[in-house]
Amino acid sequence: MLKQEQVLQIEPQNELKFVGPFNQPVSSYMKLYNPTDKKVMFKIKTTAPKKYCVRPNSGILLAGEKAQIAICLQPFHYDPTEKNKHKFMVQTVFAPETGDTNLEILWKEISPEQLMDSKLKCVFELPPEEQPQTLAGEFQRATVHSDGNNESTKAADSQGSDSAELAKAAKEIQRLQEVESELRQEVLRLKEEKLVLKNQKGMATTPNRYAPPVEQPPTMYLIAIAIIVGLMGIMVGKLVL
Repeated sequence: MLKQEQVLQIEPQNELKFVGPFNQPVSSYMKLYNPTDKKVMFKIKTTAPKKYCVRPNSGILLAGEKAQIAICLQPFHYDPTEKNKHKFMVQTVFAPETGDTNLEILWKEISPEQLMDSKLKCVFELPPEEQPQTLAGEFQRATVHSDGNNESTKAADSQGSDSAELAKAAKEIQRLQEVESELRQEVLRLKEEKLVLKNQKGMATTPNRYAPPVEQPPTMYLIAIAIIVGLMGIMVGKLVL
């Protein structure tokens, strides 16, 4: 069965363009013209009826009559990478010259062989002034995201370095504390020896010229130990702080 040729002149013929931004309703227009000497009924359908509002979506064109169809696209999130598959179809048929003019009843009585149709695909476009802004915004978001990753990496590296330094400092503090403890014990031992020697000297009644000399505690050694202990204390205090 051969398809009947469309009798109406439709403008545009192949594409309906919708120019964004698409966060608000966007309208496009279709013009119909009946160049014949007969009445023609028309009906407009779409593959996405929930996304479009069409006024009027059906009617009758008298001979030589024109009509403008307003098609309103509802707001939605536009993704330039997503392929658009929305389409419109204009169905037409010659209207009976006499009889019932109720369009709903007439369309139910039409046989498929009488139908004529034309299809138009939908095209979504952004205004020229918005395209660079979109690209710039995407680049800025990518840069911010990249900077955020760099900052996170730096923070992680810094935390790892701080942990290693703290562990090293803790070991050094422990070693210095052990050295300090040993030095304090040595100082106490020397003090005890000095006290014993003083007591022995006091108990001697007469000096013996040939007696072995009394061993005196190494005074300079004690001073050096005291200085070392003091320095160790200062170092430990700085590491702790």
